[in-house]
Amino acid sequence: MKHVPSSRLLGGLILAVAAGVTGWALSAAPMRKAPSVPRRIVSLNLCADQLVVALADRDQIAGLTHNAADPHMSAVAAQVGGLPVLNGSAEAVLAADPDLMIGMPVRRNSAIAVLKARHYPALDLKGADSYDAILASIRDVAKAVGHPARGEALIAQMDADLRHIGKVPPGRIAAYYQRRGYLTGTGTLIDDLMQRVGLTNLAGTLGRPSLSQMRLEEVVAARPDYLIVDSATDRVTDQGTEMMHHPALQNIKRIGIPQAWTVCGGPAYVKAARALAAAVVS
Repeated sequence: MKHVPSSRLLGGLILAVAAGVTGWALSAAPMRKAPSVPRRIVSLNLCADQLVVALADRDQIAGLTHNAADPHMSAVAAQVGGLPVLNGSAEAVLAADPDLMIGMPVRRNSAIAVLKARHYPALDLKGADSYDAILASIRDVAKAVGHPARGEALIAQMDADLRHIGKVPPGRIAAYYQRRGYLTGTGTLIDDLMQRVGLTNLAGTLGRPSLSQMRLEEVVAARPDYLIVDSATDRVTDQGTEMMHHPALQNIKRIGIPQAWTVCGGPAYVKAARALAAAVVS
C-alpha cells in the first residue's frame, strides 16, 4: 500500500477529532441568491467531498478537492472519476463559477477571504464528531443541493444497516492508536464508533483529551483488549509506523480500519462500524 506522508495523516487526524455543527454561512453584505437546485456546486474540503458525491447529481458538481480522489484519505475515491478536481486556490474556484460552495476549509486563509468577498452562496460544513452530527450534516447538504428526499433515504439505509451490528460484552477496552503514538480520546467520531459496538475508550478511562500522545510503555501497562489502527499502518514504512509493530504490542489484538472511513463524518461511518463490530465480536 502506498505510503501516506505523515503531514497528511496528521492533517486527517485533526479532521477526525474536530468537533462542530453545520449551518448556513451568510455574510452581512448582500449575497448572491442560491438557486433551489444549484447546478455548479464546489466542495471546499475533504469532508464536504464525501457528502456532495453522495447527495448531488454528478452533473451538479463543478469541483471537488484534490484529496477526493486519494483512496487513503477519501471514502469516495472510487466514485470521483470524471468529476472535476480543483487545486484549492481561489482562482480555481472562481473559474468554476459556483452557485453553491459547501464546506469552508478548516484553515481560513486569504483565498477564502477572496471567495467570501464575492458573496457566493455557501454552506459552512464543519467536522461531525458523532453519528447524530453526521445525520444533521447529511440533511443540511441534501437540502442545499436540492435533494432532501435523497438525504432521508440515505439516512434510512444507514439506520437500517447499523441496527444489524452486534455489540461486545461490556468491559472490553480499546485504544485508537496512531503513528507517532497519538491516542484519540472521547468526544470524537472514533469514540462514537467504539460506543456503538460496546467498547470502552482507553483514553476516556485515563482522562486523556480528544487527542494526545501516549508512550509505548504506557499502552502496554494499560493492557487494552484491542488496538484500533489505520489499516495503512499494517506495513512498516517509517519510524512512526515501526513503533506500532513493537514486539511488546504483539499480544494486543489489532483491528485495522481504513482512515478514509473515519477521517470524516459521512456515510462511510457505517462501513467503519460494521468492520469494527465484526472484528470485536468474532
